[in-house]
Amino acid sequence: MKSHRFMLPVLLMALATVAFAQSDAQKSDAPKHAMKKSEAPKSQAQKAFENLKALAGNWEGPATVQPPVPEMQNGKPMQVSLRVTSMGNLLMHEMKSEDRPDDPITTIYLDGDQLLLTHYCDAGNRPRMKAKTSPDGKTVEFDFVDITGNTKYGHMHHAVFTAIDENHHTEDWTFILAGDKPMHAHFDLKRVNTVAGK
Repeated sequence: MKSHRFMLPVLLMALATVAFAQSDAQKSDAPKHAMKKSEAPKSQAQKAFENLKALAGNWEGPATVQPPVPEMQNGKPMQVSLRVTSMGNLLMHEMKSEDRPDDPITTIYLDGDQLLLTHYCDAGNRPRMKAKTSPDGKTVEFDFVDITGNTKYGHMHHAVFTAIDENHHTEDWTFILAGDKPMHAHFDLKRVNTVAGK
């Protein structure tokens, strides 16, 4: 009987040792598994999206339009707001000036392995464009894919975002006027600090 009493604690300790060993083995496997997930290389589209999201904030700078149009005076300041929203899945772009009653909205988002832009144009249509990135990653160029809505007054056809540094970027937008005539707008934008006292 004494031997049974002695064996029970030994058996319990052996079981506890096995349980701890299994638990430690699972813990040591978990970081390797998690590491594999985090080490998966990002696609070009994901990298481009991360670079564009770094532009979140308020920007201001002069616009240059070629050929010139009466509605937009060259050198006049434009304001651009870029905001990351939808739990990090969408970059919203708004552009305005003191002459405009409202501002056109542009959204940039990942769709699988593609980075897409949809421009909600004040011409009453919604062109969609697909991104390609420069080798250095600083320029993201969006090429026309398709469009919905009325194109009677023209449509946005091309957009290029170029990061100069964290406080300076440029945007180039190409609008196709009626008769397939392109109009190019260049915006040289500097970050605007909207926090009082800074």
